[in-house]
Amino acid sequence: MSRLHPVLLTIVCLFALSPLGAHAETLTDQTVRAFISSLEELQTMEDEFSELTEDLSDEEDTAEMPDMSRIFSSSIEQMKGHDMYNQLEDVVQQHGFSNAEQWGRTGDRIFHAWSALEMGEQSGQVNQEMAKAMEEIDNNPNMSEAQKKQMREMMGGAMSAYKEAANAPEADKRAVRPHIEALRGATEADE
Repeated sequence: MSRLHPVLLTIVCLFALSPLGAHAETLTDQTVRAFISSLEELQTMEDEFSELTEDLSDEEDTAEMPDMSRIFSSSIEQMKGHDMYNQLEDVVQQHGFSNAEQWGRTGDRIFHAWSALEMGEQSGQVNQEMAKAMEEIDNNPNMSEAQKKQMREMMGGAMSAYKEAANAPEADKRAVRPHIEALRGATEADE
């Protein structure tokens, strides 16, 4: 099972790639830059947000997988009613967003496009790893048939999510592509 660990990690990441609905607004270079700048500023406030993060963790049902396709907008929804919500909204408005909800929806789109771009570069390798993992599952004498079935279903879901990632709007991917390094830089600090 230790060889399956990277694949299971991939499965979790793939949940972030489920398709988002149609987008009326165009994702522009300026919007992507503003989002990255707001992320960088919010990270300077990480200590202030740590208490909120603990509160939200206590409120969450840890057995339920979060909807990764709405990671930012769902976080905004959870923050409503907490003191830090107003601070977050002030920051995102200073960066040109009308409110925290718009910022969250924009973040969802940016991360969906970014994930699609990253996966596009690694598609051959990921397909090979998933095929190998399916073979390992089928040939694992230490797993019951029920466990194998559950793992196959998870892998099937991951493969479907992976294929759906290609559905990120081309316009969004074009807008995000020049900013991949900046996005990596803005998100590495909290890993």
